[in-house]
Amino acid sequence: MNLILLDPDDIAADGHARVRDPRRLRHLHEVHRAAPGDELTLGVENGGLGRGRLLHLSSDEACFVVEQLDQTPPAPLPVHLVLALPRPRMLARTLEHVTALGVKHITLLHTRRVEKSYWQSPELAPERVREHLILGLEQARDTRLPEVTLATRFRPFLEDSLPDLLKKRHGLLAHPGMATPCPRGIDTPSLLLVGPEGGFIPYEVERLLEAGCEGIHLGERILRVETAVTALLARLF
Repeated sequence: MNLILLDPDDIAADGHARVRDPRRLRHLHEVHRAAPGDELTLGVENGGLGRGRLLHLSSDEACFVVEQLDQTPPAPLPVHLVLALPRPRMLARTLEHVTALGVKHITLLHTRRVEKSYWQSPELAPERVREHLILGLEQARDTRLPEVTLATRFRPFLEDSLPDLLKKRHGLLAHPGMATPCPRGIDTPSLLLVGPEGGFIPYEVERLLEAGCEGIHLGERILRVETAVTALLARLF
């Protein structure tokens, strides 16, 4: 936890911020080994960054004096990630990784090789998704919470959502066997589509290419989803 991320309601009118949730308190005790007088990095959700001085720390509460939160969080990546819904454990890790890397728009998509049971996972509950996004922000010292949308049917996404997403973005379909290697160091707004374990089926690839996406690949190696997404983002941006 490289950042104490505060809800605006955590900050009182007197400039004191109070943290009461068990996870962050445990981290302050066990990892930071924080003590009164210590200065730590604070940030307000969707706001600025700054420093705070710890006034007291107990098993129930940490209280900080908040200094100016006038630092700007890291710049977001110019990408909207469309990710075929991974299995629950991989989803949790992937959300944390892509949030730490600066992705601010994520669509979780149903495709043929996505197990329907994945959509019933507790990991998709809004509070669980938020928890993983927060962990990613804390890791990267970022405050801007990503937006996550669910597209539970492929065809409506293809016909109703994808055209709008591609209006101001370059569509990149990451799939083994595509003709073009993944480009490096781009800065144009992009839409990155990544399939599930086993990849998109041929019908899905064909339709996505017809819609205007460019097929790209990462080489001969077949990677796990969480590895592939991280590698793609690091190479593209």
